[in-house]
Parts: sequence; C-alpha cells; structure tokens
Amino acid sequence: MRDAAAERAEAERLFAALLALGATPVEADILQPAETLLDLYGEDIRGRAYVTADPLRGELMLRPDFTLPVVQMHMAGGAEPARYAYMGPVFRKQEHRGGRPSEYLQVGFELFARAAPAEADAEVFAAFAGMLAPLAVQPVTGDIGLLTAAVRGLTTTEPRRAALLRHIWRPRRFRALLDRFAGRVPPPPARRALVEALAAAPARALIAAAGPLVGLRSEDEIAARAAALLEDAAAPPIPGAEVATLEALMALAGPSDRALDEVRRMAGRLPALSPAADRLAARLAALARRGIDPAALPFEASHGRTTLEYYDGFVFAFTAPGREGWPPVASGGRYDALTAVLGRGRSIPAVGGVIRPALTAALRGSQPGGAV
Repeated sequence: MRDAAAERAEAERLFAALLALGATPVEADILQPAETLLDLYGEDIRGRAYVTADPLRGELMLRPDFTLPVVQMHMAGGAEPARYAYMGPVFRKQEHRGGRPSEYLQVGFELFARAAPAEADAEVFAAFAGMLAPLAVQPVTGDIGLLTAAVRGLTTTEPRRAALLRHIWRPRRFRALLDRFAGRVPPPPARRALVEALAAAPARALIAAAGPLVGLRSEDEIAARAAALLEDAAAPPIPGAEVATLEALMALAGPSDRALDEVRRMAGRLPALSPAADRLAARLAALARRGIDPAALPFEASHGRTTLEYYDGFVFAFTAPGREGWPPVASGGRYDALTAVLGRGRSIPAVGGVIRPALTAALRGSQPGGAV
C-alpha cells in the first residue's frame, strides 16, 4: 500500500530543493482544456487521459502532467529567462488493477531561456542528478534532435521526409515507412493498383466516373491526394548508404563521449548531422563543467522515442535498477517547438523535467517497495 504521507513529505522536500535553485512556484488548474492540449501529448498520454465535457467550457481533461499548462502560462506573457517549479497531483488511466495509481504526485522544473541552450540543458539535468544522487538510480540521456536532423538530411522528397518526421515517436510505423521509402518492400497491392489507375487516366476523370462524392473531402482535395500518390510512386529510393547511417544512429548506445565521436563520424556520411553533433558536444562540455562526467553518462540515440511527443532535443531519464514494472523515477527534455505551438508562432527555447515523489520515497525506504 502506498504511504500518502511519505509521498507528500517527499514531494514537499523535492519542491523546496527546486525553489532553492531560484525557481518561481507556479500552479495549474486540475481541469485543463482538452481541445487545446490533448493533441500535443503522445499516443500513450492521449489514450490514458480522463476526458469529460462541460456545458460551457467544452471538452476538458484531468491534468495528465504539468509541462503543457506551464508552457501555456509562460507563453501568455512570462518574462525571460524564467525558472518554474510545481508540485501537485496528475491523473492517468492505468491498464491493470493493483498496479500503478491513476492519481499520483508530480514535482517538476521548467527553464525558459534564449541564451546558451547547452547550459540550460546541463542546469536542468544537473539539478535532477543532484537531488537524486543519494538514491540508487541510473541515468540515461538521448537527443531527439539527432534523429530529426538525420531524417531532414535524407536524399528524398519533402513529403517522405515529413512522413518520417511525423512518425519518429512511433518506431514500428517509422520502420515500415523507412523500409518502403528505401525500396526494401513494395507498397501494398491496393496502393499499387490505385497508382496504376491514376497513371492510366486523369484523376478528375476517375472521380467523375466514380459517381457522387461521399465523405468530407472535396474534389480538389481528392485530386491533390492523387497527385501526391503519383509523385511518391515516381520518387527514387533513399540511398542505401544514408539509410544505413540512419539505422546505425538509431541503434547508437554507449558512454556519451564515445557516442559523440561516433556521431561525428556519421556526419561525414550524412552532413546534416553536423549541427546536431555540435549541439551535443556543447551540452557535454556544459555537463562536464557541472561535474557530470561524459565518459560515465549513458547515451542512447533512440531514448525518448516512445514517450511524450513534444520533446525535440535533449532527453533524459533516471530509472531504478531492479524495480521491475516501475516507470522512470524522473524524466525530462527540451521542447523548443512546443513553445511555438502554444505561443502562436512566438517561441522560446525551453527544457524541463519531472520527478515522481512516490518512487523516490520508496527508494529512501519511507514506504514498501513494489510498483507504485
């Protein structure tokens, strides 16, 4: 059984530590506008959010995390630079009875600053590493920006690059698209038949022959889709050397300093990686200045690909070895693009993270072990 008092005491201790770093305390409503925020979460959170309807405010959800509401608050008029800390309950559906709770406390830290993003990344990670240092946790870092840079550098059509970027957080779908765009697997029979029909007759003639329009798409939209299918069918495969480099990058794992060396070598084959490699080097240097040894810091290039989709750069987590079934004790990352979405075009570089005080309390021996 969870010890609510120990969890609350731990949350307050962590929150106080963040305030001591100069963070401003903030809160967020428990009921959040689902229409505005729900699509910005990854598939995992979208599927686990508690959604309800209000006769005046429309579709609402119980707060599944703090980051999006805090970003929305800051983009409405926050000064720069800014550091925020928060503490409170979040709500997520769970698949099995007796496992993780549907309501639990979350403590977090968000940093908004235009200058020196590498220093900001290092500040947030070092703050979490310092608070968790007495516990038996294992850090892991990654960089979604490396993967997106590699995809943007592929020799292929813009629609194919866009499709791959859209599915970076869905590894299975990403793999299927990459295999098809690389020419490793043929398109499905139905798609081939449609392309053959479009190549044999103008799209609008086929639309007219099909009878009255059914559904929400207009004739212009259907014709544009047909043209896109023909363009894709005519596109040459992505060069094999580029695909091999991207696959090697996705599989890259090891100490951060060695990972940087490998990314530098990959950039010789895929030049679009060079700016992202420079950002990684700057981050590791900033971490080293804060006492984090890059040679002892694990790096996995694909870390974070199955979690929240708003991260677009540095990502990290702290896990508890030997605690089967536990989520990360703490996690976070950079989400620059999210600020542009919630700021309606106005963006501010930002990075942050959250801690589960129920888990840190369990590791401190304040409550029994097990899935919490």
